[in-house]
Amino acid sequence: MEIQEFINCFAAQFDDTDPEIFKAETKFREIEEWSSLTTLAIIAMVDDEYKVKIKGDDIRNAQSIEDLYNIVKSRM
Repeated sequence: MEIQEFINCFAAQFDDTDPEIFKAETKFREIEEWSSLTTLAIIAMVDDEYKVKIKGDDIRNAQSIEDLYNIVKSRM
């Protein structure tokens, strides 16, 4: 798994946010479209795409997309 692939999958969970803002260092909770439903979509995406289980605590502990990527990668 490469980080750019993860970023692309992450960005696909957003309908109204410009894909250009999604970078490794993006603080995803600061995205205007971020919500509890997006959190659930990210958890489901990680499970479907990478066969890794993450929890809300993992997302709360991550600041950036790269932080979340590192959590997922460590469990693969």
